[in-house]
Amino acid sequence: MQVDVSGWDPHFFPDGEQKPSDVVLLTYVLNVIENPVERRETLLRAWALTRGVLVVSARLVWERNKVNGDQLADGVLTGRGTFQHLFGASELRDFVQEATGVRCVSAAPGVIYAFRDDPARIAFLARRVVPDAEWLASEDTASAIAAVVDFTERRGRLPRLEEMSAPMSELLSHLRGNELQRMVRRSADPEKMAAGGARTTLNTLLFLAVELFNGRGPFGSLPLPIQLDIRSCFSSYMEACKRADRLLLKLRDDVYVRGAMRASRVGKFTPTALYVHRRAAEQIPTVLRLYEHCAAIAAGRPADWTLVKLCHQGRAVSWLDYPQFDTDPHPKLSSSYSVEMKGLDTTYMSYAESANRPLLHRKHEFLAPDDPDAAKYRRLTEAEKRAGLYEQPHLIGTESGWGAELARCGRELRGHRLVRRVVAQDMSSEAPSLTPGAT
Repeated sequence: MQVDVSGWDPHFFPDGEQKPSDVVLLTYVLNVIENPVERRETLLRAWALTRGVLVVSARLVWERNKVNGDQLADGVLTGRGTFQHLFGASELRDFVQEATGVRCVSAAPGVIYAFRDDPARIAFLARRVVPDAEWLASEDTASAIAAVVDFTERRGRLPRLEEMSAPMSELLSHLRGNELQRMVRRSADPEKMAAGGARTTLNTLLFLAVELFNGRGPFGSLPLPIQLDIRSCFSSYMEACKRADRLLLKLRDDVYVRGAMRASRVGKFTPTALYVHRRAAEQIPTVLRLYEHCAAIAAGRPADWTLVKLCHQGRAVSWLDYPQFDTDPHPKLSSSYSVEMKGLDTTYMSYAESANRPLLHRKHEFLAPDDPDAAKYRRLTEAEKRAGLYEQPHLIGTESGWGAELARCGRELRGHRLVRRVVAQDMSSEAPSLTPGAT
């Protein structure tokens, strides 16, 4: 796909063309402008050129330790003579919203999307909450019908032609609507359809609750698949919205939220929070998925994360990154990004340079029971328990403490297997003398 791109920079590319575009990128510009009035005017100029979406990115306050310099106005004058205003995550979103006059979305920490067209914003949110349908590959009428059956079982309803790709629509164009429906209903598994319908109902409630958090639009502004899901799963848009509102209100109920965490069939429940692996996050109760989505939309979800931590003492969400989770039997924490929901304060911590990083134990507890790797991780945990490695849990949460306990118990790890430590012995003192003349 070819993309027509033009750029402009007052210093490096002053002759570049500034023209209206579907997508305008304002990348790490606002934070280098010292004058707050000029900062806002620059944002408005970029917005005036935007036909579709304005993408604004800026450095955030957690990068202060990387910026050497002296305080100047609302920023830092660096040793190189440049200026840096470091935004808070919610500050950046509020600044863009106030200047543009539209509801914005935090796409990632320090990245804000401002859409010209509200349905485009809603469609973007819908894709984050309810992913676009996946279609089986179809090369003939039979495989196209099989793809429709698969969609019907997963979604709990028949698709409309408008939801299908053009090639698939052509493959099915010779069938009348009623004929296709009869063929699909004869082939679809009723139990799978019922499960798909229940899943679609919960996903739709989740989307509508998130949309209220960000400003809910009229029914006609919703993407067609969401409209069809509502018609299939609810008596009316009003009924769906009322149920979504009740779901959102439940987030305020500490007892309900804690109960949902305790009842979750996936994740590790602790006295303060529920920890869930990324692969299992879609299986937690809907109110907890809403909890995580609200934090992501308000302050941005990082691109790289392995576990999500949902606190039930207070309201805070953290995304924790363990890059070697699948290969390291006890993966080390690389970074964490946390959002405190009451004030939308954010915190970022990097452990990449730490000499004694936090690490994980009992990896299977963060996954769904039927995860392909859960059994392997569970066997390792049982072996470590039998070896006495968990007798002093307060010692094993970091690399050095865990290494010391492995040494104490005479064990070492080979992949996801625990084996006895082999101690090499110096046999030189026991070797016979081979000096000249010895017999």
